[in-house]
Amino acid sequence: MSVSTTPAFLRDPPRFLFFTGKGGVGKTSIACATAVRLAAGGASVLLVSTDPASNVGQVFGVTVGAHVTPIAAVPGLSALDIDPAEAARAYRERIVGPVRGLLPAIEVAAIEEQLSGACTTEIASFNEFTDLLTDAAWTAAYDHIIFDTAPTGHTIRLLQLPGSWTDFLTEGTGDASCLGPLSGLDKQRGIYADAVAALADPARTRLVLVARPAASALAEASRTHDELAGIGLGRQFLVVNGILPTAAVDADPLAAAIHAREERALAALPANLAALKLDRVALHSSNMVGVAALRGLFGDDDGAATAVTGPKDVPVELAGAPLSALIDDIAADGHGLIMLMGKGGVGKTTLAAAIAVALAERGLPVHLTTTDPAAHLSQTLGEEAGAGLPTLKVSRIDPVVEIARYTERVLRTRGAALDDAGRAMLREDLRSPCTEEIAVFQAFSRATREARDTFVVMDTAPTGHTLLLIDATGSYDREVKRQLAPGLNQSTPMMKLQDPAQTKVIIVTLAETTPVLEAVGLQAELQRAGITPWAWIVNNSLAAANPDALLLRERARGEVAEITRVRAVHAARLAIVPLQREVPVGIRALQALAQHNHG
Repeated sequence: MSVSTTPAFLRDPPRFLFFTGKGGVGKTSIACATAVRLAAGGASVLLVSTDPASNVGQVFGVTVGAHVTPIAAVPGLSALDIDPAEAARAYRERIVGPVRGLLPAIEVAAIEEQLSGACTTEIASFNEFTDLLTDAAWTAAYDHIIFDTAPTGHTIRLLQLPGSWTDFLTEGTGDASCLGPLSGLDKQRGIYADAVAALADPARTRLVLVARPAASALAEASRTHDELAGIGLGRQFLVVNGILPTAAVDADPLAAAIHAREERALAALPANLAALKLDRVALHSSNMVGVAALRGLFGDDDGAATAVTGPKDVPVELAGAPLSALIDDIAADGHGLIMLMGKGGVGKTTLAAAIAVALAERGLPVHLTTTDPAAHLSQTLGEEAGAGLPTLKVSRIDPVVEIARYTERVLRTRGAALDDAGRAMLREDLRSPCTEEIAVFQAFSRATREARDTFVVMDTAPTGHTLLLIDATGSYDREVKRQLAPGLNQSTPMMKLQDPAQTKVIIVTLAETTPVLEAVGLQAELQRAGITPWAWIVNNSLAAANPDALLLRERARGEVAEITRVRAVHAARLAIVPLQREVPVGIRALQALAQHNHG
């Protein structure tokens, strides 16, 4: 394996370069190193972050905010940080401000909630950088503009929905999905069309997918490729970041297993990714902080760039319990809803399966299910599936089926009184991405009823925004509460989620900066919905695996600060799961994972 000192995605670069990928794959490091490389060549470069977990300022050791900031250590380079939360707040106020005081407070609150989720944040962020793509003043000022985090296919599909949404909403014939964020955007549509055209033009824009050398991460990148290609962004490049160099294995069985696993994943690249120009970037011993580190990121991967010194017996202190201790506490209740939540690629499916298997192994009734369209429980459980575990039931909530069911019902009810044009517009709205959240929630609500006398372990649950959106626009939760007779022991799905005696929400993350920041944001969103996470799991921890290879030990030491912060500040309970030599697949491997003690 070799790494070119001039990566393919940096050859003849166009004006705009976008880096996209899941949290924790190294987008910011790749984007920053790209900016340094281009500026070193004499170009004037602007580095823009639209990532809510951005740490561009930390990388360069300066404070980067909403105004262009020169990076003194790199002549020709400036940076700009678009704060998605602030952009969304200002965006909401532009829409809600004119009706505040004119509408009842409860209606204003419902509008604000509809504008509080991911759809609004994405649109608001895109709104902030459309000028960078279309305004001639920026073109004159910079040779290259680099974006850390590109707009998702979700965002662009929203912007491509037809016009006249404002009238549609005003007449009250719209349904609760993504229309809220689009309200009042008709005046912007011409600018958005120019921006989307710039994104789709390979002479102006280069889109770079960033992934880790793992089968699950590459599968995510494959889906992102198809989603973006499906809306006209077909010219893409691929960077696989964080590959363990052969020279860094150090006769460590764990390192050797990781290296072999990564090579298998790279050899089995999905066909759509295999067709792209590919750059491999080696794993380094520490995070990419400082200009010197960034200059070495695209260097040869012969081990020189990752060499470390020091004794192998440096102890790593961890403040967290093994997964088995968490499962003991869960089992003590005898039943309940267990929901594992977190960003893609952190291992929710594996951990949900391990918890379900461990509970079933004790003879407890367990229903393991997923609402994640990318999850494959059957692959995780292996060929034996539930063999030897008669109390384990496995199912999947299929978003495609649920969307079809929900769409049919909305067209039959809300669409009944509409003319052909109105029904066509309603049907178009129901093709917007947030419809899936609502449809899946309804299937999720059915599954929660089982938790009264069994364990329901769910991989990927609705976010706090989804729950509040349902509550605000559908009025289901409030209406049921209103109709309940005094003293009647009945609860809605929302009430069950808010009751820790009935529901345990577990946040899954990795011991890395971006995944932890994303998990903190998820916890805040849940708390806003009245749901307090019961525990956190830090998954795939090198520190807990106690490796021998020097490079891995250096990275393990870097995890300790993140784990300590999670335990001290964010998690009421914390379990730590070591990085395994092999991906846990099959009942036996899942049983071993649940019983594994770190250290």
